[in-house]
Amino acid sequence: MLGREDGPDLGPGGARARLGAAELGAEPGERATLVQFSSAFCQPCRATRRILAEVAAMVEGVVHIEIDAEERLDLVRALGIEKTPTVLVLDAAGRIVRQAAGMPRKVDVIAALGAAV
Repeated sequence: MLGREDGPDLGPGGARARLGAAELGAEPGERATLVQFSSAFCQPCRATRRILAEVAAMVEGVVHIEIDAEERLDLVRALGIEKTPTVLVLDAAGRIVRQAAGMPRKVDVIAALGAAV
């Protein structure tokens, strides 16, 4: 299940994290972004990739971005990512509105998008 998460305090004065193209390595979606942190030998990451790609294809303005956790240790540490797969749901402004570790169910991803769009 994708739980509630307002995002870590990463900015000056405790401002909430906003992730954009610079941090994600790709353009975020117009309405929402599904961000997946993966690692090379993670079996659940493959299934998660498929689920998130299917959901992103179903909803206009939503994109799926996969990030290799080993290549982006700076971002992993800044966001407190502890395992793969970890999925973040970002709203149109790049704020983290939901976060979950482990392979999500498709229905939970769709429900979590409701908080972002």
